[in-house]
Amino acid sequence: ILNSFIVSSIVTVMQIIIASMAGFAFSFLEFKGKKVLFIVILATMMIPSETIMISNYLTISSFKWLDSYKALIVPYLTSAMGIFMMRQYYLTLPKELYEAAKIDGCSNFKFLTRILMPISKPAVGSLGVYIFLTTWNQYMWPLLVTSKPASRTVQIGITMLEFSENQSFGLVMAGIIMVLLPSIL
Repeated sequence: ILNSFIVSSIVTVMQIIIASMAGFAFSFLEFKGKKVLFIVILATMMIPSETIMISNYLTISSFKWLDSYKALIVPYLTSAMGIFMMRQYYLTLPKELYEAAKIDGCSNFKFLTRILMPISKPAVGSLGVYIFLTTWNQYMWPLLVTSKPASRTVQIGITMLEFSENQSFGLVMAGIIMVLLPSIL
């Protein structure tokens, strides 16, 4: 449970930070190739995660990151869906807010952290809940990159409670309740 909580929390915080910064850049800043880059990012949403899992595994194993938090966290530090969601929310805000902040001498980072993020609490909350639950419920990737019981996540632990020679339904149900508590909270 601790491994899952650490991985889910770090991935959630990092995805919110990265998606907020990228969404800010795509909605308020003007730069060459902005539309093409955004379309490329959106196009990655059409690629099923199962198709890139082996290449990600080979990359992680070449870095010697197997059985570590890095293997569970780094591939999920950003998502196209998070960038898209934050960009779409920022596009609903008036451009005049950004222009007024720039006239008052506010830097882009200060505008993002002091003005935009406090206004964006609903979008950040929704994105945070979605990312946390998605990461918490991951099964295939943690199963692939972890082999030691100490580095496994809770979803793999639940499947390990089931033994072929002994069906302990009480133990499995107690484990499922413990796994569901963070999702419910």
